[in-house]
Amino acid sequence: MELSSSFAVSPKPCSSPACNYSFSSSLSPFRLQVFIKNPRTQSLTSQRFRIFSVALDPSQELPKNSPQRLLKELAERKKVTSPKKKAPPRKFILRPPLDDNKLAQRFLNSPQLSLKSFPLLSSCLPSSRLNNADKTWMDEYLLEAKQALGYSLEPSESLGDDNPAKHFDTLLYLAFQHPSCERTKARHVRSGHSRLLFLGQYVLELALAEFFLQRYPRESPGPMRERLVRKEREAPVKFVFWALFGAIYLCFGMPEVYRVLFEVFGMDPDAEDCQPKLRRQLEDVDYVSAEFEGKLSWQDMATYKPPADALFAHPRLFRACVPPGMHRFRGNVWDYDSRPQVMQTLGYPLEMMDRIPEITEARNVELGLGLQLCFLHPSKHKFEHPRFCYERLEYLGQKIQDLAMAERLLMKHLDAPGLWLQERHRRILMNKYCGRYLRAKYLHRFIIFSEKVQDSYENNRRMRNPATTAVQQALHGLSYAVYGKRDVRRLMFEVFDFEQIQPKAV
Repeated sequence: MELSSSFAVSPKPCSSPACNYSFSSSLSPFRLQVFIKNPRTQSLTSQRFRIFSVALDPSQELPKNSPQRLLKELAERKKVTSPKKKAPPRKFILRPPLDDNKLAQRFLNSPQLSLKSFPLLSSCLPSSRLNNADKTWMDEYLLEAKQALGYSLEPSESLGDDNPAKHFDTLLYLAFQHPSCERTKARHVRSGHSRLLFLGQYVLELALAEFFLQRYPRESPGPMRERLVRKEREAPVKFVFWALFGAIYLCFGMPEVYRVLFEVFGMDPDAEDCQPKLRRQLEDVDYVSAEFEGKLSWQDMATYKPPADALFAHPRLFRACVPPGMHRFRGNVWDYDSRPQVMQTLGYPLEMMDRIPEITEARNVELGLGLQLCFLHPSKHKFEHPRFCYERLEYLGQKIQDLAMAERLLMKHLDAPGLWLQERHRRILMNKYCGRYLRAKYLHRFIIFSEKVQDSYENNRRMRNPATTAVQQALHGLSYAVYGKRDVRRLMFEVFDFEQIQPKAV
């Protein structure tokens, strides 16, 4: 199709640029040309205005490099690959954070700040008070659960305020709320359950570590770790199982954990499926303490009370890791050159108010021996002493530092769910970081390696990282066996600063 119209055509083209106009629009394929004659040579009546325009056939295919074709293909591709999405529900839209006044008021009204004498127990209570739906579940199922576990059917609220078992009914209710059940849609129930199972898994691991160390005094930690391996196919049950022991630990302590574990659930460490792999056992050249000659039962663990003049808070646990034969390592070069520097860095010995001065002196001797064994790598004297204290102290220290960090995070982050706490716990206690805390105090220089291992570590210093991590954990195990959990917290958060909150020295 061609259209043409004219006013007049100039016989001579005008030299002025204002007399000649030519457009080309990118919006349409039409071309427009305008020619205007010089008005001085011809009148307006004889002027002609000509327009030339060309329209392409729409059935004709556009060129490959044409912008119109590329835009058309892009529009068709969007229709196929990215259909129109629905708007997200309102409950998934981010809400503005609470202001300081509302947040403070919510915490002050929460039961988590109600028990000043039991801060760990208080931090595991639900973030808001129980409602009618919670109490309905407790009235229907709680008595049956308490009867199965061997507890009194009386309401725990009738106990005194100074008794941590007063809140056992509330914690037991939270423990049985599996993440897939209906009640966990409530935020206070869901978070309370996840925080209990976060604590309970480390309570169980420490209880079993102490039990195995005392029951099998001649075994290395390898066979101990293989006993009672958790199976992932039991995942729907293990959350409730862990949360249950977290509630029992908070209200009744570790002896009750042993009772429920062995008496109610019937755990049998001598069962066939609990036996470790057979290993080539080297001859044990040391004697164990007399109290470990026979196999200790769970009642011996749960009812054990140290003598009045005992050296430590847990003397039997210390002897399970450091038998009397280890005293032959005293008086060597490390004992005179390195031990004073290590004790000064760690702040040892701690001041203890003992009735008899000889007991304080004996404790310090045992502490110095334990520190040397923590820094004595298994490559040194390997065939002279196969049952090495370094590994047993490391095994104990790993479990106690996990529990100490879990308790710290629960009391520090009252509003956090258990999965968030679990991830933060894992990142802080990652193996490559634990060794870094020891190296920051320059204590890795005192580790005793064999000559062959020392040479290989000099060529590749990254190989030394697992060894420094193991020494760090062994120090926590020794601290727990000599002074108790409070000294483990001192080492982790004051000496080594695991949370990295103290300003670094310039």
